[in-house]
Amino acid sequence: MTAMNEQNTADREFPFAMQDLRADSYQGADLPALIGRARSAVHVSDESDGDAGARAVIEETLLADASCALLDTETLSRLTDRIFYALRRDLYVLDPLMEQEGITEIMVNGVRDVFIETAGQVYRVPISFESEQALLEVIRRIASAVDREINELHPIVDARTAGGARVNAVYGNIALNGPVLTIRKFPASGYTMADLIRFGTLTEECAAFLGELVRTGYNLFISGGTSSGKTTFLNVLSEYIEPDERVIVIEDSAELAIRGIEDLVRLECRRQNTEGKGAVGMSQLIRTSLRMRPDRIIVGEVRGAEVVDMINAMNTGHDGSLSTGHGNSVQGMLRRLESMFLQETAFPLEAIRSQIAEGIDVIVHLGRLRDRRRVVLDVEELYLSETGQIALHPLFTYDRTKGLVRTGNTLRDRTKWERNGGQTQWL
Repeated sequence: MTAMNEQNTADREFPFAMQDLRADSYQGADLPALIGRARSAVHVSDESDGDAGARAVIEETLLADASCALLDTETLSRLTDRIFYALRRDLYVLDPLMEQEGITEIMVNGVRDVFIETAGQVYRVPISFESEQALLEVIRRIASAVDREINELHPIVDARTAGGARVNAVYGNIALNGPVLTIRKFPASGYTMADLIRFGTLTEECAAFLGELVRTGYNLFISGGTSSGKTTFLNVLSEYIEPDERVIVIEDSAELAIRGIEDLVRLECRRQNTEGKGAVGMSQLIRTSLRMRPDRIIVGEVRGAEVVDMINAMNTGHDGSLSTGHGNSVQGMLRRLESMFLQETAFPLEAIRSQIAEGIDVIVHLGRLRDRRRVVLDVEELYLSETGQIALHPLFTYDRTKGLVRTGNTLRDRTKWERNGGQTQWL
């Protein structure tokens, strides 16, 4: 980020009130020492049960500390809040950002630079950590809560918070500006298809069509770039799954929030332990799920070897499966799937293409426009051409002036649609 862009993010007016939690904004107070004294006081006090009691003990500790004698009331109040976050909140000074509705992303670039995204705009916020150790402690808490670790030998971790936010962290030995922490927040109540229509992500017509595809058991794959809304879109599409179906959800790091399904099984990958043992990957979980009598299988994101098992599952009678993957276009996503498949098998390319075209019925491609809106750009049906290539049959496409429009094409493969009672107006 250039200095000019950095200034722009700082100058934008916040859409909500933001307390100053910069480590250097407490008139020279020794934060580590004060946090240590407050921790000891809270630990031994009989009055520190609950948040209110802990806060009262922290205030008493600061008022009795000679180093705080010259602090004004406003600074003392902010200092109390900061120490309270340190002692009672796993995410420390990031806790207010996690509680603030409307923030979708929190980006910590080392100890001094913290940014957020809200309503598609990025802002720099007045928050910083007093040391790398303080930031690393937050990262380690998040990682350890889901049995993962981060250190010099394992410098990258993907995890989640207790509230379901997606977390990626990078250790300081490979990040030049210190430890980096990125948190993707999802709304507590979850978005609905009505919300996405209201946001302009897709039209009512397209939403109704995709809902029928899900209901009638078509295998859908959602592609898009980073932060294009793939996870949210998959969550929303799951609204159309019949509530009496048995659904197996498989993820590298759990972040999907499938609602309305009683018979729901959630599986999550496990990293190897410090001895290099105990790892359980996506491929193993997908193979296991086939023995669990699933009506549908949902794979959070395909990144590598698991593509083989996912496509095999789609080709062995598990209709209505859903998954996502990173791709810059529908064609680019297909090339990535082919490449991932080739890296894991010795199958000829023609056979791989046949498997993909047979397994995935429709690809929904998402993207972000220049105004930061997330939209459906393409809905395309897959089929195998006479020459053995994967061919695309466009059903909806995004037009710069008209928005998302129906192409006029109808489904080529109507087997599942007719067998499961799809509405006839789409044929």
